[in-house]
This record gives sequence, structure tokens and C-alpha cells, in this order.
Amino acid sequence: MGITQNYKLNLIQWYPGHIAKAEKNLKEQLKRVDVILEVRDARIPLSTHHPQMKEWVGNKARVLVLNRVDMILPQVRSLWTEYFQAQGEVPYFTNAQQGQGITAIAKAAQAAGVELNQRRKERGMLPRPVRAVVIGFPNVGKSALINRLLGRRVVESAARPGVTRQLRWVRISDQLELLDAPGVIPSRLDNQAAAVKLAICDDIGEASYDNQLIAGAFVDILNELQEINPHALPGNPLLSRYDLDSIIHTGEAYLHLLAEHRYKGDVERTARQLITDFRKGLLGTIPLELPPAHV
Repeated sequence: MGITQNYKLNLIQWYPGHIAKAEKNLKEQLKRVDVILEVRDARIPLSTHHPQMKEWVGNKARVLVLNRVDMILPQVRSLWTEYFQAQGEVPYFTNAQQGQGITAIAKAAQAAGVELNQRRKERGMLPRPVRAVVIGFPNVGKSALINRLLGRRVVESAARPGVTRQLRWVRISDQLELLDAPGVIPSRLDNQAAAVKLAICDDIGEASYDNQLIAGAFVDILNELQEINPHALPGNPLLSRYDLDSIIHTGEAYLHLLAEHRYKGDVERTARQLITDFRKGLLGTIPLELPPAHV
């Protein structure tokens, strides 16, 4: 989708020392890992793909996890399944908050390690638990996923992205050990269209961005989706919630109209409300990306 390319965002490259340090630490730990669980946000599977992932995975096994499946419609899930399968990948969809899809992830990670223990056996070595690591952007639901895999709360989970700082191993079962890694964001977010979506979904956390620009971009993305593939959306979400249709307006114009309509002309408050309503799921199940073939 090209429309967000025009937004000149005041995006601070949020890259504090602890993330730089964690990334260095992660590279060290990866030497001891057999399987990588890459967690992405099901609303924006392309924008939550870390550009260094290929380098980190190398020749290790990788399990692709698309979390927050509850925030997209089943038909959108089907489109992504087809898209990834055409690329030779099997996407695993989860709702880590509710525990949906977790068993399949554990099985996939263990299956990837069967080969490892087969090789160990051939060399006369004893089998050992498969070592997996969970990697993804801040806030995509990694901690919730690990807690679900463990069946108990051990990993601190916080709304503030980047709170998981220490790398630690947690044993899931006799067959599986997990390394909990901090959320890693690229040192630079060169792709502004992706950066906008990350900001809307709260997946880059404390970056400084302009709420009004982000909210306007969100409305533009919705309008474009409504024209291209209305079946990907639950009806007309903005009209349903605010009694004001966005389709004939630009995002910026809609924001000002909505401010007059509902919030006494307070555009900043309107922008924050719009973004919050989306994040809380109050506008319904809305993806911000569709597979390229369906755009």
C-alpha cells in the first residue's frame, strides 16, 4: 500500500543502550540455540518482520508465529496462510493472551529439534532438550506466548515495550528450553510506511511520533482497504463507531470533522481516542496490511 509513503513522520530512532546491548547479547546466545520462534503481529505481518532475521536464523530451524489472530477476520487469516505457504512457509496463528494455538507452537519447536537429537544419537551423544528462542518487535506478545508455553506466569510482561531486558533460559519440558529475548527493533526504521503501522499498533513503543499524523494515516489506510478489499474489514468500522463516514475524506480532514462532531474540536484528543479505540479492538477486527497479491 503506497499511501502512507507521503507521511513525513517525526520518528525518533528509539534505540536505547539496553536494546543495543541486548542485541549483542542475543547474537552470543544464538550460537547455543536450535530453533527460532519469530513472533509477528497478525495485523501487520510484513511490517513486524525484522530486517536482520535472516542473518540471525542462518541455517537454524525457524517457526513463524503470527500473534493477535483475534484481531483479524478469518478470511484475512486465510489470505496470509496462502501467501506464506506460497513462499514455502507455514504460519502458526496464536492469540497468546487467550492461549489459542500455543500447543501447535510447542510441537513445531520440538519437531524441529528431533533432527538435532537424531544427529546427536548418531554421534553417540545423549539427547538434550531443544533450545528455542522467541524473537520479535517489542509488544508483539512474546512474553504472553512464553507464559502460555510454560503454563505459568514467569516472564514479566508490560505495556511498555522493551521491558524484558535480561536474557534467561526457561525450561518448558524435558524436550524444550526457551530463551526469552528482549524486543528487538531495527537500529533504523528506514521504511516510513512500515514505521507508521508499527506506531499505530504500538509495536515501536516509546518512539516519538505525532498522534495526529498517525491517526490520519490510520484513517487513510482504512479507506484504502475499504476500496480494495472490503471483506477484510468488519463493515464500515468508523461509521459504526462514530456515526461519521470517512470514505470521502482524507485522514487529516476526517480527524478534524470527527473532532467537531464528537470532541468539541479537540483534534489531539480525537487522534488519541481513535488510536486507542483501534488498539483496544473497539473498532472491530482490522488488519493494516494484506498480502501483496491482494492489495
